[in-house]
Amino acid sequence: MINITLPDGSVRAYDKGITSMQIAQSISEGLARNVLAAEVDGTVWDASRPIEQDARVKLLTWNDVQGKSTFWHSSAHLMAEALEALYPGTKFGIGPAIETGFYYDVDFGDRTLSQDDFKQIEDKMIELAKTKSEYIREPISKAEAISYFTEKDDEYKLDLLKDLPDGSITLYRQGNFTDLCRGPHIPNTGFIKSVKLMNVAGAYWRGDESRKQLTRIYAVTFPKASELTEYLRVLEEAKKRDHRKLGKELELFAFSEKVGMGLPLWLPKGTALRERLVNFMQRAQVKEGYEQVITPHIGHKSLYVTSGHYEKYGKDSFQPIKTPQEGEEFFLKPMNCPHHCEIYKTKPRSYKDLPVRFAEFGTVYRYEQSGELHGLTRVRGFTQDDAHLFCRPDQVKDEFKKVIDLVLYVFSALGFEDYTAQVSLRDPENKTKYIGSDENWALAESAIIEAAEEKGLRTVVEYGEAAFYGPKLDFMVKDALGRKWQLGTIQVDYNLPERFELEYTGSDNLKHRPVMIHRAPFGSLERFIAVLIEHCAGNFPLWLSPEQYVILPISEKYEDYAKKLLSELNNSDIRGLIDFRDEKIGRKIRDAEVKKIPYMLIVGEKEAADGTISVRKHGTGDLGSISIEDFKQQLIKEITV
Repeated sequence: MINITLPDGSVRAYDKGITSMQIAQSISEGLARNVLAAEVDGTVWDASRPIEQDARVKLLTWNDVQGKSTFWHSSAHLMAEALEALYPGTKFGIGPAIETGFYYDVDFGDRTLSQDDFKQIEDKMIELAKTKSEYIREPISKAEAISYFTEKDDEYKLDLLKDLPDGSITLYRQGNFTDLCRGPHIPNTGFIKSVKLMNVAGAYWRGDESRKQLTRIYAVTFPKASELTEYLRVLEEAKKRDHRKLGKELELFAFSEKVGMGLPLWLPKGTALRERLVNFMQRAQVKEGYEQVITPHIGHKSLYVTSGHYEKYGKDSFQPIKTPQEGEEFFLKPMNCPHHCEIYKTKPRSYKDLPVRFAEFGTVYRYEQSGELHGLTRVRGFTQDDAHLFCRPDQVKDEFKKVIDLVLYVFSALGFEDYTAQVSLRDPENKTKYIGSDENWALAESAIIEAAEEKGLRTVVEYGEAAFYGPKLDFMVKDALGRKWQLGTIQVDYNLPERFELEYTGSDNLKHRPVMIHRAPFGSLERFIAVLIEHCAGNFPLWLSPEQYVILPISEKYEDYAKKLLSELNNSDIRGLIDFRDEKIGRKIRDAEVKKIPYMLIVGEKEAADGTISVRKHGTGDLGSISIEDFKQQLIKEITV
């Protein structure tokens, strides 16, 4: 017998060799019908794979991230089977699940695939899915695998096999298709009820431009047809909310090929919005005892060698800046934290001085590949609302909890109500990606887990998602369309203080190392603003709107009254403008609606005589007449955050 521990902490005894599906059946037939895979001691397995020893088991369904990922990876194999049936001789590269479905890189030989072929492929996939073919895992030796794919004349799988150690190789079979794959997969193809091919693109094999370009087919599948319908509805709504489209229409930002790809230009209205976000954060930081600092946009190479960023990110940085001094090199800074470490070292620190909290809206630069750039969400130059806290070990948890409070305050002020805190830990199977001792990692990880628990956050744990110098708490926020974005982040770091030899004098009069907390509630201003635009469809909270109102005189006779009104409102720090155009009032109202200006103040003969305004609200309609003073007080109350 073996003991199986379930997520609720209960322990059940089963015969050795029990499968996760059999465990599900022993609990409930209804549960078993929905099980796609299982997490066994932290690793995702096929639900049909035997468990030979005591284990912690979590049954995965469509509602779990790993369940969806398994479903979509299995769908990639189904698509490959359909392609092989429709286009004999097709060869396959890789077919992973991604956040919104899956793709497969395919070599069609001389054939060119287009969107005209999508319907035929979708129909074939549904036909094959209905056969309910099981996904069968087959461990195989490296020699057998090489022989199999040599016989198939499949250079792509043979290339992948070069990197795989003997004893770790598995094939998966379903229907008439066999693939080199480590899995896991869903029980059978019958779970796949609806299919939609989304797009085709070119992709070089293994990302190498010197190698053959394959056809990358993007697709998505669902266990219910209704879920595909809803997905396509949300996708259509997302197009309307696309921050690149709205950013142009609302005159917030632009890009210029002459300036450079991935380097946004902030227009006056976008700059005003951005500065209000900065001021909002700075006010909150002052209350929490942060000190503002400014650091250069470049740093000497030795700074980033010391921090470890050069070793880890050197290939993703812009090329070094060489000076007339032989051998001297500078880099556009990829991170602010090394600079803040040097600020900490500018004078001796006592245990009584800690915590020290340095904050900076610092612009950093990363050379992202051109194909990965996407509006403001993926750029080459971006500004972080960065801060680094230097504290004693006994202060770490309390400081971490205060930062959590700050992040939640930001989310509340901006209408992000649905979020999960992701505890991002080190990959226990591959520690070479990280720096620092096991002891320090254990301390940092436990501090994050305890702080999140004590604040009552809804959390998920993800292994392998830590920063190279320490674990972190990432806030995964759902927007108005239910899409998930990673925004705020908090990290505990015992390693950079070690590398920079940071010290403070303790109460024992000896030298000690501080612990460093990295935090950025916005993350990057560019990405945050992009998400905010799409979340609120450009209808910003009133306190953030570039223009909070527009005054619409019915004719030029009432322009003097409009100017008086503008002056009075501006004196109360309420932002707006006058539409002086010689247009009919209906046209002015329509244009203001398109620009998403929150309030339209219509003034004519009656308003000028009574000292009132006729108010219209964006998306709502007429609110009636009101005195200037009452309107002013209403807006002041609404914009207070």
